[in-house]
Amino acid sequence: MITIYHNPRCSNSRAALELIRQAGHEPVVVEYLQAPPDRATLKELARASGLGLRGLLRSKETTYAELGLDNPALDDEALLDAMAQHPVLLNRPIVVGPRGVGLCRPPERVLDLL
Repeated sequence: MITIYHNPRCSNSRAALELIRQAGHEPVVVEYLQAPPDRATLKELARASGLGLRGLLRSKETTYAELGLDNPALDDEALLDAMAQHPVLLNRPIVVGPRGVGLCRPPERVLDLL
C-alpha cells in the first residue's frame, strides 16, 4: 500500500501523486490539512524517513516564524506539539511506499519509494 500526505494546492504534491498513478498505483491520499496525522504518526514518519521532525517542518510557513520554531533548543515534544496543532507546518508531499518513507521534493523522488 502507498500513502501520500497530500496538499492539492501544492504543485510538488500534485506531481508526486500523478507519478504514483502513472506507475499504476492508486494510493491512499491523506489531505493532511483536513485530516492531520496524530503525534504518533508524525513521530513515525520522521523516524522512518530519516529526516527527523525538523526535516519534516515547512520552514517557509509564517506559522514557523511566529512560533519561533527556528530555535534549536526546542525538543521533539515541542515540535510535535506545533505540528499537531498546525498541520500547515508539515512539509509535503510525504509518501509511504513499499521501499520506504520520504519527502518527495522534487516529486521524482517518489519513484524511489514505489
